[in-house]
Amino acid sequence: MARVLSIVLAGGEGKRLLPLTLDRAKPAVPFGGHYRLIDFALSNLANAGLLRVVVLTQYKSHSLDLHISRTWRLSTLLGNYVTPVPAQMRRGPWWFSGSADAIYQNLNIVGDEQPEYLLVFGADHIYRMDPRQMLAQHMETGAAATVAAIRVPAAEAGGFGIIEPGEGTLIDRFIEKPSDPLALAAGRHHLFASMGNYIFTADALVDALREDAQDSNSRHDMGGDIVPHFVEHGEAHFYDFYSNIVPGCTDLERGYWRDVGTLDAYYDASMDLVAVQPIFNLYNTDWPIFTNAPQSPPAKFVFEEPGRIGMAVNSIVSAGSIISGGTVRHSVISPRVLVENGALVEDSVIMDNVIVGEGAVVKSAIIDKNVVIGAGARVGTEPEIDASHFTISARGVVVIGKGEKVVG
Repeated sequence: MARVLSIVLAGGEGKRLLPLTLDRAKPAVPFGGHYRLIDFALSNLANAGLLRVVVLTQYKSHSLDLHISRTWRLSTLLGNYVTPVPAQMRRGPWWFSGSADAIYQNLNIVGDEQPEYLLVFGADHIYRMDPRQMLAQHMETGAAATVAAIRVPAAEAGGFGIIEPGEGTLIDRFIEKPSDPLALAAGRHHLFASMGNYIFTADALVDALREDAQDSNSRHDMGGDIVPHFVEHGEAHFYDFYSNIVPGCTDLERGYWRDVGTLDAYYDASMDLVAVQPIFNLYNTDWPIFTNAPQSPPAKFVFEEPGRIGMAVNSIVSAGSIISGGTVRHSVISPRVLVENGALVEDSVIMDNVIVGEGAVVKSAIIDKNVVIGAGARVGTEPEIDASHFTISARGVVVIGKGEKVVG
């Protein structure tokens, strides 16, 4: 195998995910019960055997650093590692000014490793991918840069970097967040959009980053500046993500990728997990998602009396949780959650160590860690009252921040 270094960009603030990112980095946000967002990108690399990985961090990175150090321990005997690299201000007394600048400020790592190819992946998307197949295409085409691409409806393409294909897999044009994607589509139903995952020939990327660093007009962004540089020189190709074959994935899951950068996107991706046949299946043992699961006892469901039955339907219930005479429907229950007698949790994401008190109702909500929903309290049933106390997403999902207490 060619010598490969993977760089995972994990420095974003995640402002659109507030209050979930009030005191944690976006890639450290819990997802799917006991995972963190970053586990999905790292699991794809680990399953593919790409085991030299640096994670570039910046904002509120303590919980992310702790998670990586506790979870992602690889064999140093074989030269494998996943290591967080905080902003070190190697180029001057300033933070990263963009994703390209984050790599530029850490070129010493590239110099130490001397890779032939650099994988640059985002840290906060939900998907399965075998990056070896993308790497094989990159090597076969002789590209300087290859951009992983998903197919998006033309009407929804305005929030993406859009790829206009040329001959074969060559990128003819790259348009960052076009203002009129329907005109760009010219009658096509779908367009190719960047996933934010890239493979570069190492020497070419180093040269481009050094040139970009000297450009005072640059935003120093991978998608906005570096990719267009390679497109302009005819050296950028795209990789159709739909062609990626992952062991154990069904046709239903093929091509699944979600950017969970907003509260509604996070909520929707969470609800994707709980169907009988989910479009993203956490239970694929051929390409597992790795994490550091808590040392907790199995989940428990207690009481079977008239009007008092502990039950969960079409839901994920994590270790250490107790459904004690309450009802959970179409929800994600994280570790060590207590749902007490007569309580109802429906269409919701409940994070670690939450108590839902007796007779309480929680609907269409995201509840962060260590929240106490008091006996008889109601969340997600009275929009005006909820809006006066909590964060409400654009589509009306109620979001309660870490450690809050909701009185009935």
